[in-house]
Amino acid sequence: MAPYETDDGTDTTEVDDLGARRRKAARYVVPVTVLGVAAATIGLVPALAASGDPDLPKISAQQLIEKIAKSDVQQLSGTVRISTDLGLPNLGGLENSLMSGATKRGDGSSADPTAKLTELASGSHTLRVAADGPDRQKVSLLESAAEYSLIHNGKDVWGYDSRSNEVYHSTAAEGSGSTGRRDDVPATPKDLTNEALKAVDATTSVTVDGTEQVAGRDAYKLLIKPRQSGTTVGAISVAVDARTGLPLKFTLTPASGGAAVVDAGFTRISFARPAASTFDFTTPKGAKVTEGDHAAKVPDSANAPSKAPAPSKGSKGDLGKGPDGLKVLGKGWNSVAVLDTGGQGIPSGASSGGGDLGGFLGSLGDQVKGKFGSGTVFSTRLVNALVTDDGTVYVGAVNKSALVKAADAAK
Repeated sequence: MAPYETDDGTDTTEVDDLGARRRKAARYVVPVTVLGVAAATIGLVPALAASGDPDLPKISAQQLIEKIAKSDVQQLSGTVRISTDLGLPNLGGLENSLMSGATKRGDGSSADPTAKLTELASGSHTLRVAADGPDRQKVSLLESAAEYSLIHNGKDVWGYDSRSNEVYHSTAAEGSGSTGRRDDVPATPKDLTNEALKAVDATTSVTVDGTEQVAGRDAYKLLIKPRQSGTTVGAISVAVDARTGLPLKFTLTPASGGAAVVDAGFTRISFARPAASTFDFTTPKGAKVTEGDHAAKVPDSANAPSKAPAPSKGSKGDLGKGPDGLKVLGKGWNSVAVLDTGGQGIPSGASSGGGDLGGFLGSLGDQVKGKFGSGTVFSTRLVNALVTDDGTVYVGAVNKSALVKAADAAK
């Protein structure tokens, strides 16, 4: 276990490890979930909340994390605004076509929540959320002249896309607080905070950074900052409701500076029980209905008590095992996941003309060489990936130099 440190650097008491499993390997493509790669023991830096507006009792970082863990909000309704700015290249509308095509994967329905909620990985979106215990949740994604709703009511899970008038239906075990599918997408401040806390370890500074008001609620600000160089993550700020312990706002800023990569927060919230009719669903006339074996998880913004999450213990060597046996190089915020595509690389010397897809994709990245050979680095403001010519992929919330170093070390 990692010791607490006082402001003058002396060691005091030890804190218990916080245990939780990390997400599936495929989730590395979702920008915020790459934070779950880190694996080590907790090492928190306590700090008392500075004076500010509102004026709240002083609290340490550990106490605030425990407050989040003990939060047991069962009913709420409100509006969440989420913005994601990865700094992806302009593909002349190609990215929109790819996203549209993604919504047709799985069971082939545009109402399939698995693909629909991945749209939150880019741009700005408004969500309306409601929860009434573990068996009733609703999330609505408000779009231009359209709306997508995901409703969990007892054993039924419904996804409805008003633009296409398509319905996706599945079932979930009552009382589970989940709709059954494991590849859920973080969508609310609570979801994002749980993911971020998985990355808290001895390579992380965690402090209380004053107070603020969010959606008319008094809140403490929990500040999470990597101690390591080489990571693309600058800092994570979480506004925690002073009374309930529910995360109200989540902001991730990149090490490169500028606008936040992810900014998600309530603009309106009520802890009154939503009307039962909120979770009713009737299939609209003429709608196409697709039946699925499983359904995507409704983001659990408040439907169950949260556990203070943290990663499982890392390996003793440099090469560990991530979720589902995924290989992980390094530790903490410099962790890099390694995937083998079976030789499907992007040749660095491919021509960029003549309709050559390899050349086109290669032109979107930076060509690099090292002990590992040659490859292409594809960069965003948070998640970067190195695809080698022999088809090995190195991905993580680290910069280009760190990816090349990791690839060299693996050889």
